[in-house]
Amino acid sequence: MSSETVTPPPTEVELSAEFEAVRDATIGKLKDQMGAIDAKPELVGSLVHFVTEYFGALGASNAHGNKDITAELAAKNIVGAIQHGLKYGMGKTKYRFGVQHRALRDYEGDDFYKFGCDFFRPAMDVPNSPVHGKENIDEAMEYLKKGHNVVLFANHQSEADPQVVSVMLEKCGYAEEAADVFFVAGHKVTTDTLAIPFSMGRNLICIHSKKHIDADLETKPLKSKQNLLAMGQMLNLLKDPEKGCMIWVAPSGGRDRRDVTTNEVPIADFDQKTIDMFRLMGNKSKQPMHYYSMSMVSYNLCPPPDFVEAGTGEQRNVRFVPVGLTLSKELENKGGVESRHLFTEHAQEECQKGYDDLLEAISKISS
Repeated sequence: MSSETVTPPPTEVELSAEFEAVRDATIGKLKDQMGAIDAKPELVGSLVHFVTEYFGALGASNAHGNKDITAELAAKNIVGAIQHGLKYGMGKTKYRFGVQHRALRDYEGDDFYKFGCDFFRPAMDVPNSPVHGKENIDEAMEYLKKGHNVVLFANHQSEADPQVVSVMLEKCGYAEEAADVFFVAGHKVTTDTLAIPFSMGRNLICIHSKKHIDADLETKPLKSKQNLLAMGQMLNLLKDPEKGCMIWVAPSGGRDRRDVTTNEVPIADFDQKTIDMFRLMGNKSKQPMHYYSMSMVSYNLCPPPDFVEAGTGEQRNVRFVPVGLTLSKELENKGGVESRHLFTEHAQEECQKGYDDLLEAISKISS
């Protein structure tokens, strides 16, 4: 099924004449460049869609009163993203990720962490984006300072979730700590042409989710081996007695998907085995470990396709919207060996509670 048939329809945005002119000029230059390299029509179409969406989001931000978000900034950001994608996301210069990846802060003259945050921040209505559980965030950061480890069990809604985490932690005064967070990443973010430059700017633990491993039995042994290597690298991070590590993971194994019958976006179920594995890693590390649930509202920032697709190359949608983040209290150590499900259920319940509170807060702001 193609992305065109499963992605929510774009939001109609009435752009100013200036934004329209710069957008059209940007698209014209892009088409000329793509024509020069004889790019496939589907690639050109997806890039034009990306440009249109991004200008729409930043145009809406400008119209909302953010006058520092200009048409020139939109052009600079989107052209930079596409150029990075063409250079590092395909062909002989495609960037190759190991099972563990450190953010590239000065790679061929570019800070890819800053690039990713600067790209998505203008599309977030930051002043109207709620952050709940500030006292719990403060507690988690204090644990890190003591050399303890912190694992965040989060729901996952958009490709921009790492940038959302960074921007929301910046809002709480933790910009430096935000840059140090490790994200457990699936294969799409390290193989998709446009996703690769954004992934280059994050600390990643690269794994293959169970559903994608089982989709191709021929490559399953290699992918399973890579997952074991990734777990070994992660355990080394957690064993460091000198420095604490914060790890973000989506136990569902993928993004939350819109219910096309109700138009609501429910949280995907947490996977028991994933959470068990992180608790086992915590025990093996021999270092103090702390587990929290993180609730995220970011779906409308970059709405994903309504159905899971095996390949990469989906259309990118970008909207100017509030986002939201909540950190729960530290999760209680519920359930023994025979009732491990109690801890997973507890983690999901806390995530759901925070998610519902965020949706209510954003609804009040928007009304």
